Amino acid sequence: MTSPQNISHRTDLDVGDLTRAIENFNRFYIRLASVQKLSFTTLSVLDTLAFSGPTRLTDLVRTEQMSQPGVTQLVTRLERDGLVERRPDPTDGRAVLVHITEAGLKVGQARHQDRARHLQPLISLLTSEERQTISAALPVLARLADLGMQTRQ
Repeated sequence: MTSPQNISHRTDLDVGDLTRAIENFNRFYIRLASVQKLSFTTLSVLDTLAFSGPTRLTDLVRTEQMSQPGVTQLVTRLERDGLVERRPDPTDGRAVLVHITEAGLKVGQARHQDRARHLQPLISLLTSEERQTISAALPVLARLADLGMQTRQ
């Protein structure tokens, strides 16, 4: 049987190192201060809706790894706050789709701008070569994320 370390050497990429780097960066990144004081779960649901489009509650249960009652409560709160709205599913009259509203999209945009504002001074501390390395890796990281999203569906 092949160990995870042997696999990483065959691919010239240590997956454990990549995982640690992503986790360390994520630990810092998701906690960046934001003008909008919303929970990680709220931001995740809004991000999912902004990225994936209208979604059934049952699909949010899966993507957000929450219970059905938890998702229902959260969507009710977000709907009350004007960040999402429920509409009938045109393909199934018994189901509803959760849509992100313009206000919900603005929350995500503000979060993105806040994060960029906090990252900019840190990026400026990197060498030119480090910035170029990150820039060169962006298309591959985007592809890796796309592949991950495809396997979740």
